[in-house]
Amino acid sequence: MTNTAAPQLLRPNALVPGDLVVVAALSGPLHAQYAPDLERAVAEIERMGFRVRLAPLLQAGRHRWWSAAPPDEIAKEFNGLLRDTEVRAIVAHDGGQTVFGYLDLIDFDAVKADPKPILGYSDISLLHLVLYARTGLVGFHADVATPGLGGHWQRASAARREELGKLYSALLTGTEPIGALPTSPSWECWRPGRAEGPLIGGVINRLVLAQATPFALPREYFDGAVLFWEELGGQASHVWTYLQILRHSGILDRISGMVVGVPEAIDGLASPDGSPTLAEIVLDVLGDRDIPVLGNVEFGHAGPNLPMPVGVRAALDADQRTLSLLEPAVRPHAMTAPVS
Repeated sequence: MTNTAAPQLLRPNALVPGDLVVVAALSGPLHAQYAPDLERAVAEIERMGFRVRLAPLLQAGRHRWWSAAPPDEIAKEFNGLLRDTEVRAIVAHDGGQTVFGYLDLIDFDAVKADPKPILGYSDISLLHLVLYARTGLVGFHADVATPGLGGHWQRASAARREELGKLYSALLTGTEPIGALPTSPSWECWRPGRAEGPLIGGVINRLVLAQATPFALPREYFDGAVLFWEELGGQASHVWTYLQILRHSGILDRISGMVVGVPEAIDGLASPDGSPTLAEIVLDVLGDRDIPVLGNVEFGHAGPNLPMPVGVRAALDADQRTLSLLEPAVRPHAMTAPVS
């Protein structure tokens, strides 16, 4: 498969030291007990060399049902950030259950006019997929602020925190390919082989559900792609079902490789009753499709996250347990048009 049908890639403008990064409630609310974690997240972003501002809806204790605010209010604030030329990047405070409520309210023209890095995972991965489908924007499937930068990062070693900080900063400011992402002993080769292609993915339930909407990625966008996915909660059988949906939709016949994140709180994985491992589930659904699969890579809800820039071409070597970014995720300031 080739990726000739993929959209023209729209890389965000590179950040420079001192640029303004806004942390926004793009989905779930900020519970009061996690306000200190948000403060620690702000400090991490400042250590990367950027100024930080909190968006107005990000107020401890403010909520509407399971959301930070009604979807139309979140969309209004998000669109305002997209249009604000002082704002150079947007970091989601957390995931949640709200992005589906405002997909039809997003100002896609504002994204095209001033593309900015948007960082987050979980429900925010839906935002990345839709913006990639509608504009070609490179989205940063990376740590959210409060449970990520202010939570998981704080429980990591000082060396790991420093490594991640340098990696995030390089992806946001550098216009050269990052190359190999830092590996760890957790990475496993579930099926050998090599592949190159654009990274496409996110939390698997959002990926599958998005394909049932008018905002779905055309199936051709998956031609030659390296599909990455992770999942939080639910049952092992749910993951098997999501993968079966991707099989029935033809997506698994189009991709060139797969990268699976560390699972988090999924019931029924490798339990004493003989339930399968995640690797067994993946290989069961893939059948005889001869594509490389790399498992237990550090992205997703288990955190801290390695950044996975959606749309950027990557090289996967499952035998060697490596994943390399072959293109920059951002573009120099002088560039004013989408680049391929």
